[in-house]
Amino acid sequence: MHRNSLLNFEGKCFLVMGVANRRSIAWAIAQGLENLGACVIFSVHSQGRLESLKDLLCGREVYICDVAMEDHILRLAQNIRENHPQLNGFVHSIAFGNYEEGPKPFHKTKRQDFLQATTISCFSLVEVACALKPLLVRDASVVTIGISSQVTAPTYGYLSPIKAALESVVRFLAKSFSQDSEVRFNCVKAGPLKTRASAGIPHYVENYLYAEKMTLRKRAITVQEVANTALFLLSDLSTGINGQGIVVNGGMDFNYFDEALIHPH
Repeated sequence: MHRNSLLNFEGKCFLVMGVANRRSIAWAIAQGLENLGACVIFSVHSQGRLESLKDLLCGREVYICDVAMEDHILRLAQNIRENHPQLNGFVHSIAFGNYEEGPKPFHKTKRQDFLQATTISCFSLVEVACALKPLLVRDASVVTIGISSQVTAPTYGYLSPIKAALESVVRFLAKSFSQDSEVRFNCVKAGPLKTRASAGIPHYVENYLYAEKMTLRKRAITVQEVANTALFLLSDLSTGINGQGIVVNGGMDFNYFDEALIHPH
């Protein structure tokens, strides 16, 4: 059987939020959806981002939506409603943290930084899901991108507990939507990735290289591997999975006592 008949994306319509560049997870997911016959709508957070992506997204349907602004989210839903009768799901690949002052102990996190990052990286999933609910088909699939085992990495800072909150939000949305639909919400918990966004995190490269050594295969996870898991969760193959966090990190979360780490050469 052809894999597209298994995944059943032909003729379906999805919103992908958070494309930043060619190496972003959101773009890899969008390409997979398009290659398998789905219609993909995009949203980016600013006019400037749209300009930077004009070659990449040329000819595609793109809306500007700064999820820090509630009216932007409502307008996004209205714009989509005017052009599409329904959505089969959406991808929430959005995160922001202010690292301008460099790494600092978690207890020194500034209130405004934490609240801003929570609004953008976590609560935006709730607001977008609520705004798009009338458009979502009964068995739609929603996928967000979280993190796996680097939850206490000091350099990742206050985004770690916010990403933990995001995973909890996924479970609560799954329960809440179950009252009148079969819309499912899941999170792909990715290990450290080589992306432009991660380059803005202080000392990320050191963490990335160490995480690579912790994987069972001694090779880092790729953006495409994370995207493939998201595609599975968006597809009909995953209809029995709801409110879950799927870890994609090469086994690094249980490989703490790897011989090569205990006795490095």
